[in-house]
Amino acid sequence: MQGKNLFEYAVIRLVPKVEREEFLNVGVILYCASKQFLGCEFSINKDRISSFAPDLDIQEVIHNLISFKAISMGTIDSGPIGKLDLPSRFRWLTATRSTIIQVSKVHSGFCDDPSKNLEKLVKDLVD
Repeated sequence: MQGKNLFEYAVIRLVPKVEREEFLNVGVILYCASKQFLGCEFSINKDRISSFAPDLDIQEVIHNLISFKAISMGTIDSGPIGKLDLPSRFRWLTATRSTIIQVSKVHSGFCDDPSKNLEKLVKDLVD
């Protein structure tokens, strides 16, 4: 049975060579307005990334993903973007960019518990 709360999500992608448009899914950003929820989770498989992009600095990727998570949480160290309201932070995080960390188009669905749904999406789309 579908949940009652509309949510939106985007998949975070690692694109080591932007010009080739090849990517690995590394995380998910999920926003649910009715539950006042904005979450970001990621999972790094170093062996998989190393085989896909052997010259990539994985620590730099992790640092950037931690910044995504900090902005979604609105922590003190997340800078001016982290001070925006939830919808604005979600739109900023899901904006089109041409860096090695990109996001998919925004998708939507319904759920009861956005936190559990975020975990499920990470498991289904990333792990």
